[in-house]
Amino acid sequence: MASHRPNQLFQNMNAKIASIPMIVTALFVFVGGTVWTVVYSFTKSGLLPRLKWVGLDQYERLWSTKKWLVSIENLAIYGLSMLVLVFVIGFILAALIDQKIRFENTIRTVILYPYALSFVVTGLVWQWILNPEFGVQNIVRGLGWENFTFDPLYSADIAIFGVLIAGLWQGSGLVMVLMLAGLRGIDQEVWKAARVDGIPAWKTYLLIVIPMMRPVFVTTLVLVVTGIVKLYDLIVAQTGGGPGIATEVPAKYVYDSMFRANNLGQGFAASTMMLLTVALVVIPWAILEFGGSKRNG
Repeated sequence: MASHRPNQLFQNMNAKIASIPMIVTALFVFVGGTVWTVVYSFTKSGLLPRLKWVGLDQYERLWSTKKWLVSIENLAIYGLSMLVLVFVIGFILAALIDQKIRFENTIRTVILYPYALSFVVTGLVWQWILNPEFGVQNIVRGLGWENFTFDPLYSADIAIFGVLIAGLWQGSGLVMVLMLAGLRGIDQEVWKAARVDGIPAWKTYLLIVIPMMRPVFVTTLVLVVTGIVKLYDLIVAQTGGGPGIATEVPAKYVYDSMFRANNLGQGFAASTMMLLTVALVVIPWAILEFGGSKRNG
C-alpha cells in the first residue's frame, strides 16, 4: 500500500509538469493578447500598432459613431430573440422526438443537418430564399396571392429578423440534440411517479424535468451565447451589413475598422467593449455558479 503512494505522487507530479506548456500558452495567447488589445485601444494606431497615447479618444469616437450604436442594437435584438426562440424551438422538438416516434433517426438527422453547414452557406441559402424575385414571395405570388409581400432582408426596419430566421434554422438542431440527450437522461421513474400523481405533462416538464436538466441548459446557453457574440460570417454572406447599415454587428465593425479603415486603435476599442460586455455577463454567473457550489460543498 505504501509503495503505491510514491508512484501515485510521482504520476501526479508528471501530470502537473505536463500541463505547464498548456498553462503558459494560455497565459501568453489569451491573457497576453487581451492585455495587448486593451493597451493599444488607448493609442492612435492606424495601419500598424504604435504607442501614441490618446487616452479615451477612441472610446469617445466609438460611442459617437452611428454604425457602432446600430451594431450594438442589432446584436441585442438578435441575441435576445435567438436565446428565447432557439431554446423554445429546440426543447419542443426534443420533447416531441423523445416520444419515440417512427423514423426518429431520420428526423433527427434532417433537423440537425443545417448545423453541419457553414454560416456562409447558410447565409447564401437564406439570401436566395428571402429574395423577393425568386424566393418565398415569388412562389406564393405564383400560387395566386399577388399582394403577398415577404422581403425582410430588403427592409431596413426588419432586416435583422431575416438574419434571425437563418440563425434559428441552423442553430435549432444543435439545441434539439442537446435537449434530447438531457431528456433521455431523466429516470423513467420520474415520469411514472408524475403520471401516478396525476400531474399534467406540461407541469411535469415545467416543474420537474426542466429543473433536473439545469446542467444541459447551462451548457447550451454557453454555446448559443458564444455563437451570438461572434456573429459575423452569417451577416457578411447574407446581407453584407445592409441595407445601408441596418444589419451591422460589433464583430463586423471591428473587422471593418481594422482591415478596411486601417484604424487599429478604433478596432481595439470596439474589441475591448465586446470583451467587457461578455465579462459583465460571465463573471457574475461564474461567481454564482462556482461560488455557490463551493459554499454548498
